[in-house]
Amino acid sequence: MSENKLAQRNYYGKALAALAESDPNVVVLDADLAESTKTSEFRKVAPERFIEIGIAEQNMIGVASGLAASGKTVFASTFAVFASGRCWEQIRLAVAYPKMNVKIVATHCGISVGEDGASHQALEDVAIMRAIPNMTVISPADAYEAYAATLAIAKYDGPVYMRMGRAEFPTVTQEGSEFIIGKATVMREGRDVTLIGTGQMVYHCLKVAEELASEGIDAEVINISTIKPLDKDTVITSVSKTGCAVTAEEHSVVGGLGSAVADALSRGCPSPVEMIGTNDTFGESGTPEQLFKKYGLTAEDIKEAAKRAISRKA
Repeated sequence: MSENKLAQRNYYGKALAALAESDPNVVVLDADLAESTKTSEFRKVAPERFIEIGIAEQNMIGVASGLAASGKTVFASTFAVFASGRCWEQIRLAVAYPKMNVKIVATHCGISVGEDGASHQALEDVAIMRAIPNMTVISPADAYEAYAATLAIAKYDGPVYMRMGRAEFPTVTQEGSEFIIGKATVMREGRDVTLIGTGQMVYHCLKVAEELASEGIDAEVINISTIKPLDKDTVITSVSKTGCAVTAEEHSVVGGLGSAVADALSRGCPSPVEMIGTNDTFGESGTPEQLFKKYGLTAEDIKEAAKRAISRKA
């Protein structure tokens, strides 16, 4: 685990630039936010395959579907609140239903968007996209994984939704590592409790595992970077060993990672599960640190949840 802080969206841009050179079939669309989403990096390399749609997100998805129907691999980017909310009907009917090869990559997810406030803090995008048939949902753990995931979804034939934050945060994976869609990664083995994180919460889970170790509690840590399809086997195998779990996400506990894990365990290994995430509420304006504390997403909150989960074991 490194304290090297990097922004996922910057590495998404780097990956798109690499794809611009290696894959002439890739086309990138944006909705007037290319400098923020970093799709501008693709435009620098292949301007003839970059389309600026403007502030017309629904139209962007329609154009993306049409290009995919003509055989292109299409990346379409905007902020997550617009991608998952404003474009829902177009994504459902023009992308997911016909299984078009469109990658919807959204930035500025979660309360770490900070001062932009509730209107721009996507806390329900995973739930929205999980519910759509044929949609793969990805939430990379850090910048390096965002880069690898971008390359992986470019090779995958079908609809994908990938979410990323705005802020820089510590890396937990190795640069150059392979990304396998649908596969969870056991970051640390343990026997007393399973900590299951996604996005930047993986870093906090690893930090908590170190702190718990000093108290004699051996925590296993899993990085769930593909929320749908969930790697149920890895989750069930781990919790069958530890007997309880804590999920941690920068997203609502309603319909997100916690819900997906609880569903899998209820069917395959009924066990105590504690969920760290926002509790059916909108965010507000503040620094990421202030908001993580107010909404219960800190390392201390995860540690307390782990102890509660252990105390609930039969």
